[in-house]
Amino acid sequence: MLVEVMKMGKVERATVTSLDVAETFGKEHKNVLRDIENLGCSTDFNRLNFEPISYTDSMNRKQKAYAMTRDGFTLLVMGYTGDLAMMFKEAYIKQFNAMEAALQGKLIERQKGIAVRQALTKALQQSTENERMHGHAYSTYTNCIYRVLFGMSAKQLRERYGIGAKNDLRDCFTAEELAAVQSMERLVSGLVDCGWEYSAIKSFIEQNNMNKLTA
Repeated sequence: MLVEVMKMGKVERATVTSLDVAETFGKEHKNVLRDIENLGCSTDFNRLNFEPISYTDSMNRKQKAYAMTRDGFTLLVMGYTGDLAMMFKEAYIKQFNAMEAALQGKLIERQKGIAVRQALTKALQQSTENERMHGHAYSTYTNCIYRVLFGMSAKQLRERYGIGAKNDLRDCFTAEELAAVQSMERLVSGLVDCGWEYSAIKSFIEQNNMNKLTA
């Protein structure tokens, strides 16, 4: 059984797939699909809690499946009975709780990060760095921070996560990774305010980084 994070609309949610439910509860996937489609829930509930997805079967054919939220999962398995089914339901709920707690921590870090990024942007704008780097100071310093923490540039991280330039890279980071980035941005912001230039800052954070992360 596997509860994981996926975007439903523009929001990251803890979800499980109909394929996983079928495997865990010992049901044929076509029957789980039938159960989902026969729930009789409202259009709004369906839209918010069941996301059509696809997978490739053993014959290399695209097949339909669903990703569902905790509420969708709860409604679906309400009728699955027996001691084993109850054990699986409890195990899924524990996973949903853990994943939703992680998402909440990530949301908090993202909110905190807005002010941190604004402070760094302001520090760079008020220094000579932005002019010297022809308006690319923020991206240059951000790449430096990513290389120090992750060992990769922003472009390499996007390739690592399989996302394009229009996607927000920080959506892929964990709460711990977001906190480490923000800590480094606060440090860099302070050094820029003190009149340090890029080469000195780069050397300093490379030599004094204690938060090496693995992407």
